[in-house]
Amino acid sequence: MSQYAQPLADALLAQKLRISSAESCTGGGIASALTDVAGSSSYFEFGFITYANEAKSQLLGVPAELIEQHGAVSREVVEAMALGALKAAKADIALSSSGIAGPGGGSAEKPVGTVWLAWAWCEEGVIHCQSECYLFSGNRTAVRDQAINKSLQQALELSLLA
Repeated sequence: MSQYAQPLADALLAQKLRISSAESCTGGGIASALTDVAGSSSYFEFGFITYANEAKSQLLGVPAELIEQHGAVSREVVEAMALGALKAAKADIALSSSGIAGPGGGSAEKPVGTVWLAWAWCEEGVIHCQSECYLFSGNRTAVRDQAINKSLQQALELSLLA
């Protein structure tokens, strides 16, 4: 279990908030970490694994043109994923991931280990979204694990949960 799963669960439960995930490179790992904690059904109802670009568009409303213009591993797409999950799940917070876990698929511009993470949340009727690009090291499992942990860690730091 991620070291951030229980503290995040405690914060969500204390504030009576619901969280959702929209994942590509983490392949459901964020949702798995969120539901590793007993009682997770009180704060987690929806998770979207949108590995294919078509899934990002179909399930989360990410415009195909956005993916074509910026690539699936980009700020624009990961933010659209988080906002789409927030809306589709009617959640208070949504976490999203898109990246290149490897061992192949990297390029000079986006090497293996490049992962974009985003966090969208609604606070007093106002929707917020922030994102960050990381370059994680290690093999496929290590990259994915680091992305999952960073996603949960940053979720804890949202103003909504602070």
